[in-house]
Amino acid sequence: MFDFLKRPDAGRAAPPEAKASAAGRVIAWQGAGRVVWSPRDVVSLTRAGFLGNPVGFRAVRLIAEAAAALPLVLQDRARRYEAHPVLDLLARPNGAQGRAELLEAVYGQMLLTGNAYVEAVGAEGLPQELHVLRSDRMSVVPGPDGWPVAYEYHVNGRKHRFAVGEGVSPVCHIKSFHPQDDHYGFSALQAAASAIDVHNSASRWSKALLDNAARPSGAIVYKSADGQAGLSQDQYDRLVSEMESQHQGARNAGRPMLLEGGLDWKPMGFSPSDMEFQKTKESAAREIAVAFGVPPMILGIPGDATYANYQEANRAFYRLTVVPLAARVASAIANWLEDFTGEELDLHPDLDQIPALAEEREAQWRRISAAAFLSDAEKRALLGLPVQEVGDAG
Repeated sequence: MFDFLKRPDAGRAAPPEAKASAAGRVIAWQGAGRVVWSPRDVVSLTRAGFLGNPVGFRAVRLIAEAAAALPLVLQDRARRYEAHPVLDLLARPNGAQGRAELLEAVYGQMLLTGNAYVEAVGAEGLPQELHVLRSDRMSVVPGPDGWPVAYEYHVNGRKHRFAVGEGVSPVCHIKSFHPQDDHYGFSALQAAASAIDVHNSASRWSKALLDNAARPSGAIVYKSADGQAGLSQDQYDRLVSEMESQHQGARNAGRPMLLEGGLDWKPMGFSPSDMEFQKTKESAAREIAVAFGVPPMILGIPGDATYANYQEANRAFYRLTVVPLAARVASAIANWLEDFTGEELDLHPDLDQIPALAEEREAQWRRISAAAFLSDAEKRALLGLPVQEVGDAG
């Protein structure tokens, strides 16, 4: 038992009188403070928004896996290829990856950093292997005119330089639009960085609340009955030590508190700002999903009523996010490989084999087929087919 009201020994000289606030040790002043954001470099954003945030992680995986699973069609102006060296290369790009793994890595780098780099390995002609290089290790070396003259890849303190400008580039750089950068793309993760900080901070606050037995904090009020100004320094230090060791943390949840000597516990209820934390977290989760182009309904985020049902949300997800990303990457890879083969190639997703778009494609085929004023060649062009398949008459 602590005797918080114990007076100094009678024989001890009284300390010199000094003006001080007796409540100064137990009052905490709070202000708005300065907002602290996480670093905006690629590594820190990836760690906070993908490795440490479930919404960002699921959004990136959902888009990358869906886009990598889309069937691709290779064709030129005259025919659609069932077999081609480019298709064989994409089917088995290297000894460690297949087509889905390679493309998933490309899409993931695009979503996380805004840039994707594919390296071609081979002496002459079509590359023998394709490898995805980490965007956070790659840097663009601009020339005097501003155009890239090389790419430098940094790993384990060593630097490898890929020269470009003469002949076919050994690196295919795919980047998203960035209005203020000539050499690097802008990622969805950068746009969602503030919402990710809010979501992560809300998660940490919830964890701290659980560690405190999910109870709000309170205040210990000292009521002196005999005119004593306040707690002495020793009494204050012993009280703080006992509170930290006996009444904080999950292991001390529910332990009763013994107060004496004029001390009283005043619990503080949840403030309105505390009660809004969950709504703030859900709002931040929706902002993250919107930045990546994933309907919140698909991620299981409550409170979203943009789409009437899950099927409509899934259709919008493919139409507005997955297909445009896959078409952009496939076109960039095809244009790059054209420099190796000398052929004019068109690589794009096969929209007729996407279940989420089946109804739209069926309606489009039916509408174009019924248009009697269109020729067969015009109908094929509207459907994205080559002018004439091999074996067609005429």
